[in-house]
Amino acid sequence: MPFEFTLLPVVLAEFPFEWEYVRSIVSVSLYVSLVAVALSTLFSLPVALLVGFKEFPGKGLLTALINTGMGFPSVVVGLVVLFAVSNQGPLGELNLVFTREAMILSQFVLATPVIIGVSLAAVSSVEQNVRDAAFAMGGTRTDVALVTIKEARYGIATAILAGFGRAISEVGSVLIVGGNIVGPDGQSKTRTLTTAIQLEARQGRFETAMLLGAVLVVLVLLVNAIVLRYGNDGGRYR
Repeated sequence: MPFEFTLLPVVLAEFPFEWEYVRSIVSVSLYVSLVAVALSTLFSLPVALLVGFKEFPGKGLLTALINTGMGFPSVVVGLVVLFAVSNQGPLGELNLVFTREAMILSQFVLATPVIIGVSLAAVSSVEQNVRDAAFAMGGTRTDVALVTIKEARYGIATAILAGFGRAISEVGSVLIVGGNIVGPDGQSKTRTLTTAIQLEARQGRFETAMLLGAVLVVLVLLVNAIVLRYGNDGGRYR
């Protein structure tokens, strides 16, 4: 039977815990994805600079692995992370099963190859004479790296956005390691926007699923606008 869209107040009234339910889901989604992407960025940029500017044995293989990781199946990542945090896994003593920290770890693994790959393309496109000029002016390796990051900042911003999009849109891995849990008070413990949309749609609450989907799109657009604002030069793209 086809469903009919209703007015926003009516839709909100049908939420099991109304705005508090939605707020907690949005809060968990943003917390998990932003922390995962922030940690991934701190790890990925040095790796991209190293791979982009250094010649070493196995560089081609490492680059191929990075490119392969950009399309790695998310459910496989979820299974690997679940094993790592389970009682039998190497991180079992930390009791991370079905927690936000396990979800952050899963999204970190998914976002890192994307951020490294796109950042690598961005820093590799910086002309050699820019780095040579920084060295000629007495700059250290750190100074040269900072100059390179500044020149490639728009590409790096794009890399961060791609990583964020990969993280916040994830369903399979966060469902496996997080469990899609809501507490007895109706507050999300590990339920994110994507897993909530899947649940609502499966249970036939299509209006709720569509509204949560609209919230997800708005959040992604807002983060994109913020990152791109700081990734360009005076409001003009490079």
